[in-house]
Amino acid sequence: MRTKIWVAAICLLLVFYLVVLVQRSVLLLTDANPVAKALGAALIVLPPIGAWAMLRELFFGVRMEKLASILEKEGGLPVDDLPRTPGGRIVREAADAEFLKYQREAEAAPEDWRSWFRLSCAYDAAGDRKRARSSMRDAIRLYRSAPAVG
Repeated sequence: MRTKIWVAAICLLLVFYLVVLVQRSVLLLTDANPVAKALGAALIVLPPIGAWAMLRELFFGVRMEKLASILEKEGGLPVDDLPRTPGGRIVREAADAEFLKYQREAEAAPEDWRSWFRLSCAYDAAGDRKRARSSMRDAIRLYRSAPAVG
């Protein structure tokens, strides 16, 4: 719940920033100076991009949470029992060894969103955030394209 509160607070701050940016852009556009008008025109593009990025990340998080909830109910979430350093980081060698298990699972069942979800968790544990997000996007895509059950 704390995470959701922080996400909401950050989103509110971003929305406030975007509103202020729009206001400043409009002020610059109404200025008589052509340089100010050009700057205002350039700045007016940023708020829609920022809003799109924020919404994209929020939808990603909601969809990821939904898949995690389904896997939790099925008992299919990976167990977080990897050894950690005194600082709390996962021991890289242990994460790499565990990763191979989930990589094989995803290769054996490439159309199963569950295997891609678990592979994403393994990438994250191994510290590869870029591939973790890519695998999670694959899991979400596969889940959304699967025929509805029931």
